Amino acid sequence: MNEAEVERQIEQMVRFIKQEADEKATEIKVSAEEEFNLEKLQLLEQEKAKIRKEYERKEGQVEVKKKIEYSKQLNEMRLKVLAAKEAAVQEIITEAKLRLRDVSKNTTSYKKLLQDLLVQAMRKLNERSVTVSCRQVDLLLVKEVLEPARKAYTALFGAEAPALSLDQTNFLPPPPADDDDLESCCGGIVLTSADGRIKCSNTLDERLKIAYQANLPTVRAKLFGVIAQGQH
Repeated sequence: MNEAEVERQIEQMVRFIKQEADEKATEIKVSAEEEFNLEKLQLLEQEKAKIRKEYERKEGQVEVKKKIEYSKQLNEMRLKVLAAKEAAVQEIITEAKLRLRDVSKNTTSYKKLLQDLLVQAMRKLNERSVTVSCRQVDLLLVKEVLEPARKAYTALFGAEAPALSLDQTNFLPPPPADDDDLESCCGGIVLTSADGRIKCSNTLDERLKIAYQANLPTVRAKLFGVIAQGQH
């Protein structure tokens, strides 16, 4: 092998080694780029996931705040509605109390009412002897209806009426005045058993309380309408 052939083979070997080196370098470069792109993509997805999670957290907080605020406003509105309804009912009660003041002004009808109240209270108390209490201004009227009331009781129930004793010392509160702070009574009577242990209040004020409690659902329905089932 001459010198020229040796040099040619050496050149071929050099080119081969260089080609392999270039190919290896290219392979390393491509692999590095792929790894870089993959890592970059993973980091990007991680950051996206963090952003989504933070957004969902804040969105959840906003929804909770909105629900709390809505519930608060709804409760405040319900309280205002309830207060307005209660005020309307109390206005009716106040008007009824004002009208009760006029009941005793008509002596004839009031006298008959006192007799009926006496009969009813005697029946309810169901005692053989009772004490009758009234307002001082009604003392004479009540005196006049004691016996008629006993006779009406016997005629109505076919039984002997209780013995009635009129208390002329301890009176019920006086008629209402303009000063609402003072205790008052619009009329009627109170019966107490002889031993003082049982009492039946049949005053107009007490009758109003009973009527209010018994008819409150009807009053509310007329004022505010019937609430549909399922509504509150």
